[in-house]
Amino acid sequence: MKAALFDLDGVIVDTEGTYTKFWAAIGREYGCAPSFAYDIKGTNLTDILSRFSSEDDREAIKGKIHDFEHTMEYPIFPCVIEFLNQLRAAGFKTALYTSSDNTKMSYLERQHPTLLSLFDAVVTGSMVVNSKPDPEGYLKAAEMVGCDISDCYVFEDSYQGVEAGLRSGATVIALATTNPAERLKEKAHEVIDDFTGFNVDKMLAVSRL
Repeated sequence: MKAALFDLDGVIVDTEGTYTKFWAAIGREYGCAPSFAYDIKGTNLTDILSRFSSEDDREAIKGKIHDFEHTMEYPIFPCVIEFLNQLRAAGFKTALYTSSDNTKMSYLERQHPTLLSLFDAVVTGSMVVNSKPDPEGYLKAAEMVGCDISDCYVFEDSYQGVEAGLRSGATVIALATTNPAERLKEKAHEVIDDFTGFNVDKMLAVSRL
């Protein structure tokens, strides 16, 4: 049994640019480092909020992100649905591991009611103790679909996510939707621009050497 494990933002839905603008504005408002919006990519909301010492600030930011996510768009990348259907037709298990919380996932499902049904398991940020780059979420996703992690392919876009996939023991395919392909090639087993023209045979051809 083999499985494909997917990150959400920057892999399934084209939202990373939108999030970068939001978190950059938060960083400026609260006096964070200029790199704040990039430093937190791949981490969950609990981890992000832990960087702020004031409980009032944490509650205010939590409200702002949920208000933002309630109205934002979640456009699905080209050929994602086709690839997920190919995997399922070929007998692969599929799982989604996202750092997003359950509130955000309800907003996603409202815009795309059938998307989550394409995954055999969904792991959210509220289901793990340790955020990316810790491999906990991908190990949990593999366990939930009944696959050994060494038989899994992880699709990620952030550096933290790629590291999480590698530390889990999976074969990692990075998407150059958020970070430069040249930098990702130093970290992942394979890099693709997006899922256009990508298929199961190409996935299986990726070497871990």
